[in-house]
Amino acid sequence: MRRSLLLLTAATTALVLTALLVPLTLLTRTHAADRTTAEATARAQWVAHALGPALATPDERETAEQTVESVNTQNLPSTSLVLGDGTVIGPDPGPQAKARVTDAIRLARTGRAFTYEPSTGGRQVLVPVQGAAGGTAVVQVTLTQRQLYAGTMTSWLVLAGIGVGLVLIGLLLADRLGARLVGAARRLARTADRLAAGDLTARATPEGPPELRLVAGELNRLATRIDELLTAERENAADLAHRLRTPVAALRLDAETLRDTEEAHRIAADVAALERSVDDVIRKARRPFRDAPYADLAAVARERVTFWLPLAEDQGRTTEVSAQPRTNPVPVPEDDLAAAIDALIGNVLDHTPQGTPFRITVHTTPEGTAQLTVADEGPGLPPTYAAERGTSGRGSTGLGLDIARRTAQDAGGTFDIASDATRGTRVTLTFPQAPQAPRPSETRPGQPEPTD
Repeated sequence: MRRSLLLLTAATTALVLTALLVPLTLLTRTHAADRTTAEATARAQWVAHALGPALATPDERETAEQTVESVNTQNLPSTSLVLGDGTVIGPDPGPQAKARVTDAIRLARTGRAFTYEPSTGGRQVLVPVQGAAGGTAVVQVTLTQRQLYAGTMTSWLVLAGIGVGLVLIGLLLADRLGARLVGAARRLARTADRLAAGDLTARATPEGPPELRLVAGELNRLATRIDELLTAERENAADLAHRLRTPVAALRLDAETLRDTEEAHRIAADVAALERSVDDVIRKARRPFRDAPYADLAAVARERVTFWLPLAEDQGRTTEVSAQPRTNPVPVPEDDLAAAIDALIGNVLDHTPQGTPFRITVHTTPEGTAQLTVADEGPGLPPTYAAERGTSGRGSTGLGLDIARRTAQDAGGTFDIASDATRGTRVTLTFPQAPQAPRPSETRPGQPEPTD
């Protein structure tokens, strides 16, 4: 935008100056010629007036020659005196020297003073001297082309300098205006980027032209409205999670009434883990803004496989984990990453026949991204499967794969699924590498402990 504004200003200023300066240059040229001609006419009239008495006496020719010689100085127009008999006093008047008496001189001898432009260029001024002995004499002042337009180049250079100065001033003003507009637009865009990244405290400062100030005000209104809606949704989620405490408490009471002590302790531990999970949901729902910590993809994958391993062994499944020994930091909160892996493993355990093996692979691609693959050797997805939230071809809620997909895509990664009846199902999550090392893994509130 800034460059376009500069180009537009330069083009407009150049066109206006061209329309203004071209007539001015022609005017200065004409003015210079008129001024020089007026000076030459005044000189010729002065010489004619001075030589009038001298030419009236035939013996005063020497005086006339001295007068003509005195006015012919360097850098001044050439002044000549053509007597009635054709004799020329002074410098050679040019091409007319071959024909002492030209049509112009004959016309001047009739008593007319005039200026004309010969075919050879320049300009000549002729003034008759009446009363001269031997016929009317003519004072002839010859202007060369250079003398006629003397000073024109200087005027043109001054006009060109003024034009260049005006263009530079216009560009400077346009640049300042463009910088103001572009700066306001960029700051507005940065505020929008912060809002898109989840920083709901970001607000735009109304500045710049009225249109940008209006956009900034509307953006601030939108940010406030988003914050209000998210706050209401968090409260609703927290309220719904809080309502789960009642049936969980009932489960705890039922577990305490069991006669089998070992079974009662095991179920009580599971209920306690469920309570911690509900509390964690409430805390997360009430948290105003989500931090963006980094998690180790390989470590979280091994941890979740360890958690699900007892159930996999009960179902007769072979489990394989392949992960590089070095860390694979990805920009995803650890609990979100664990939820995505749990969803993928849970799909395998719930929707493939018992005894179906599965494997989890974590590696770094040549492009520098971290990749997680969960593959099983089951019958594959049904033909009616649709990769949409809330849609499933096996009677489930259809949220598992969507949780994994959103986890990858929210981090700037990709989600891919491939399935056929012979090779099973392969789900691949790709994450961008985090720019810093992950924080040490800590036990998450509400994380269920593996059961034996």
